[in-house]
Amino acid sequence: MKKIIQRLQEPTPRFFRKIRNYGLVLTTISAVITTAVIPLPAVLITLAGYTALAGGIASALSQTAVENEGKP
Repeated sequence: MKKIIQRLQEPTPRFFRKIRNYGLVLTTISAVITTAVIPLPAVLITLAGYTALAGGIASALSQTAVENEGKP
């Protein structure tokens, strides 16, 4: 467990920071669509659910990438 926490605290490469941020934006937009007060088509709400899942996975996986993995 210590290794996982240590890995999450190490610096993330720039490319993966962008992916993490885009994932967070996708998750936020889909949360807004899902919780909208106005009635929306079921297809749009279903698509928002899948987008939230994809954004969450992209954000979580990109956070685990580290800069100095293979360096001694």
